[in-house]
Amino acid sequence: MNPLLIGGLVIVGVFVLIVLFIVGQYFSLWVQALLSGARVNLVGLIMMRLRKVDPKTIVYNRIRAKKAGMDLTTDWLEAHYLAGGRVTNVVLAMIAAEKANIALTWDSATSIDLAGRDILEAVKTSVDPKVIDCPSSSSNKSTIDAVAKDGIQLRAKARVTVRTNIAQLVGGATEETVIARVGEGIVSAIGSANSHKEVLENPDAISKAVLAKGLDAGTAYEILSIDIADVDVGENIGAKLQADQAEADTKRYQAQAEQRRAMAVAQEAEFAAEAVKNRALVILAEAEVPKAMAEAFRSGNMGIMDYYRMKNIVADTSMRKSISGSEDDSIS
Repeated sequence: MNPLLIGGLVIVGVFVLIVLFIVGQYFSLWVQALLSGARVNLVGLIMMRLRKVDPKTIVYNRIRAKKAGMDLTTDWLEAHYLAGGRVTNVVLAMIAAEKANIALTWDSATSIDLAGRDILEAVKTSVDPKVIDCPSSSSNKSTIDAVAKDGIQLRAKARVTVRTNIAQLVGGATEETVIARVGEGIVSAIGSANSHKEVLENPDAISKAVLAKGLDAGTAYEILSIDIADVDVGENIGAKLQADQAEADTKRYQAQAEQRRAMAVAQEAEFAAEAVKNRALVILAEAEVPKAMAEAFRSGNMGIMDYYRMKNIVADTSMRKSISGSEDDSIS
């Protein structure tokens, strides 16, 4: 035989074996899709591998959707897979939504999945609402503390039942926002109560007041109910504040009294200094009298008889003062 012919047959045989091997890898998938009524092109399966798409993921999810009554094309599934989406999650979520009569389109489901939200968990929560503890177990606080108008502190725990709002899942606030809003509403409701006894007697009034505020606006959840699980009486904050205020007032009044006392002491010292100054001025003035008398003698304005008369007057005055003092002493 011609060596060239033998070589050609060998090459053709190898090529046929390679083709059969490749086709054999996807033949079972193709047959499975065909028997399930979700036909897939065999060549398309091979091209998926070249586009780095997992054929099993695409085929199995197309079969799931077909059996659930939804016709999802391989192009849609491939596009979402190449975009980095979770194809299996999206398909299972759409099947669950279909069974629960929840409106969920392919475009909405894929956009939610690509936004990073767990679309399957969201659909499950929409079908089977979940309960959120408020405050959450991950927070540092175990209760929500608030003070009624009578000054008594109340410590409350709440349980919030929510379900997913599919329409607001993209861009809607998360579970933490719902917990924060509910906690704020509980604090406001307790703070507006005239007495802590009113809250203890009717804890459901808190739930009604909080629900009336529409706290789920702009969130990815719809609040179904808010149940007050527990309400405990805390400290008498009003009395404590009054005691602190009284203590602060006492310290303020003491400081003011000390200030007034210091001012009085300073003023007394000023008066004493002023008296000493005045006495010194009097002494200086008295010291000038002999000088003036001597000058009067020298100038002739005062004679010796005038001097004696003045001395007699001074002596009489001193005698009268002494007599007056002794009489006062005897009377007393």
